[in-house]
Amino acid sequence: MPRDSRARGASTNSLRSDSKVMATKEWAALLAMLSDPARLRVLRALEAHELAVGEIARALQMPQSTASRHIKPLFDAQFVTRRVEGTTSLYRADSSILSSEVRALWILTRTRLESTPQSNDDDARLAAVIASRRMGSTGFFGRIGGEWDSIRRTLFGEFIGSDAVLGLLDPKWVVADIGCGTGEVSQRIAPYVGRVLAIDREAAMIDAAKRRLSGVRNIEFHQGDVMKLPLKDCALDAAVAMLLFHHVDDPSAAVIELARTLKVGGRLLVIDMVEHDRSEYRTTMGHQHLGFSQRDAKVWARASGLNLDRWSRITPGVDVRGPGLFSALMTRRAKA
Repeated sequence: MPRDSRARGASTNSLRSDSKVMATKEWAALLAMLSDPARLRVLRALEAHELAVGEIARALQMPQSTASRHIKPLFDAQFVTRRVEGTTSLYRADSSILSSEVRALWILTRTRLESTPQSNDDDARLAAVIASRRMGSTGFFGRIGGEWDSIRRTLFGEFIGSDAVLGLLDPKWVVADIGCGTGEVSQRIAPYVGRVLAIDREAAMIDAAKRRLSGVRNIEFHQGDVMKLPLKDCALDAAVAMLLFHHVDDPSAAVIELARTLKVGGRLLVIDMVEHDRSEYRTTMGHQHLGFSQRDAKVWARASGLNLDRWSRITPGVDVRGPGLFSALMTRRAKA
């Protein structure tokens, strides 16, 4: 790949040479460069894909100016290469061209970054960025590129895709929206099922949901806690718990209580945050758990006698700022 090396200091040459031991000053400079967590995230992304600055910014949720600022020292130190395509500069990291000692340092550093909540979120957003790049390569979609979502929302509304899919629900079902908040999920489900039970512990939330859904005839409102639901056994065809469990002291006990209310074959859909490291949420928003793993969902299902049919990460929007989300679908099985 062509790259402009004239502006780089001669001290970086040893990054790609095993002919001499790197000088102490150069080694210290290298360690300083790799001490910035944001720069390490950029380098990790560029090792996975060749990216433009804007794509890096979207995937890592940082301003484009910040992404550029981190790329520059990596480029100057020859950690990344640059390729110009039209008016766009594309960057890529290739550890194989580094000296053995520098490559060993990077591999060790990268290993420490793997499977952290932040790295998992970066990977999911990066996959979304790459997928959006592939979406339209020819014809109309090739011309409008990433503008299609905006065009579709303008033409057909914000929820055209998800609302159409809700038509798969059984129109005779009784569905509970557990921790309903202001009633957004209840509002979306109500046109497609027989009856919705909107349940929340907080009276203020129930009042807000009632105002929002005052014209909807098939919704009932109940104040109650997920740990002791105001529902009879086997009353529900399905239940949804949206962004609730991270506020619950014992999610496993909550699933046991929810399982009690499901008919045989009834389904529980849990949507919540994957494991993350934003500990400030405990104090700023009262979260009791910093997300959950697939292993947690398996524990909940096993304790409650439900089948865990599916656990999957929800593809994140590249512009969202919160942790990644997952959905877990569980079904109440017949007793043997």
